[in-house]
Amino acid sequence: MSNKHPIPHRKQFLQSTSQSSSAYESVRDLLESLSKEQKRNQELLISLGFSLRSFTNIDRFLELMPVIASRLVGVDGALIVPFHSDGRISREQIYSIPYNDTDGLIQNVLNFQQGNGVGFGSNETHIRELDKLVQGFSDHSSVYATSLVARGRQRGRLYAFHLNAPFSFSDTHRRHLQLIADLAGVAIENNFLMQQTRHHESVDRQLSIGAEIQSQLLPDHCPVIEGIELAACCRPAFQVGGDYYDFMPTRPELTGKRRERGRWAFVIGDVMGKGIPAGLLMTMLRGMLRAEVLSGLPPDRILHDLNQLALDDLAQSHRFVTLFYSDYEPISRKLRFANAAHNPPLLWRSEEREILRLDALGLLIGLEPDAEYVCGEVQLLPGDVLLFYTDGVTEALGMTGDRFNEKRLITLLDEFAQKFTKAQDILDNLFGRIDNFVGNNHHLEDDASMVVMKIHEEIKLPQVKQSTS
Repeated sequence: MSNKHPIPHRKQFLQSTSQSSSAYESVRDLLESLSKEQKRNQELLISLGFSLRSFTNIDRFLELMPVIASRLVGVDGALIVPFHSDGRISREQIYSIPYNDTDGLIQNVLNFQQGNGVGFGSNETHIRELDKLVQGFSDHSSVYATSLVARGRQRGRLYAFHLNAPFSFSDTHRRHLQLIADLAGVAIENNFLMQQTRHHESVDRQLSIGAEIQSQLLPDHCPVIEGIELAACCRPAFQVGGDYYDFMPTRPELTGKRRERGRWAFVIGDVMGKGIPAGLLMTMLRGMLRAEVLSGLPPDRILHDLNQLALDDLAQSHRFVTLFYSDYEPISRKLRFANAAHNPPLLWRSEEREILRLDALGLLIGLEPDAEYVCGEVQLLPGDVLLFYTDGVTEALGMTGDRFNEKRLITLLDEFAQKFTKAQDILDNLFGRIDNFVGNNHHLEDDASMVVMKIHEEIKLPQVKQSTS
């Protein structure tokens, strides 16, 4: 009787078992290889993430990118071409591997003229030309290219290539390369931000130093002068401004009461412009003016000589200066003055309850070499109030779009001169009205300075009726 299901021969069975075992070993080896590759890739990505978090040198970080890219994908070469913030190729930050075999490629990129143009990184046509340049480096290479992008802007290009044999870049390879490119883009962007922060910190330090120097150049207190009271304040629009005021004894060798009764020079000025340049020019003019004051010349001659001294420096900077110079003699209460196109001070007359503008003909300092100035004179009386100011006061922009203007300033000076007996109170209330006019959340567009000079009231003794007996 025949057997329908014959038992396999022992040899055939052993061969089948051997083949199954071999297949199993192959699958196991493959899984182990994949596991090792996956673990290696994870370690590479972890190292890359750590480097991104802790790097302090962008060049070292970018130099690492081609190494990570080639090992992660399994190709023998990679190239990174970063861009500057203005889009130009960052020639000093191009890195590649293998180092010896890609010198020619790097040289080709360095010689790529379009890459030197501002905005290259945002020009897709030029980017494609760069890609062709890299792809054409070797006839036998397989190249994959992707962009380094951060905050929507191209920050460079990353290339991976196999030089001497075809290579198929899988979706996984592409994702890995894009991840590296994204991390490199973030690193470049962070470096830009750090550079900007350092620059701003440096500028802030310079501004702080400039503001400190300028604040030291402005009087930190008003002098004691017989028969008058002074109050002054400067509000710079920036940390460093171009406004200037000063009080200078014409005979600084005097001391005590003799100094208080001696002649004093009062000056207020404004350099056209704001910020550090204006502050530096005003500092220069201050030194020149202080030297001129010692000459004892009348105000018109002081401005004439100052104009001659400062003309060359102001012409080179393309800036001009408005300046009101006056000198006051406490004994006679006479004020002499000359004006180089500055805002005329306002004089409130106590007796008449009216306001006069103290003005005299004269050109800006630094405008004409032969500029002439006129000297004016006024007799100040008890109770009078004199307000010196810069155009940042009258040009202050309000919340409605109007300017503070001279008319409003005159109205307020008339009100406060009658209401307050102290110069400081008049000054504080004037600035208070300006602040309300501009608004709490707004800043002055230009430096604003004011000096208030109040002539002491005369002490009136009560009249005694004479006896008729």
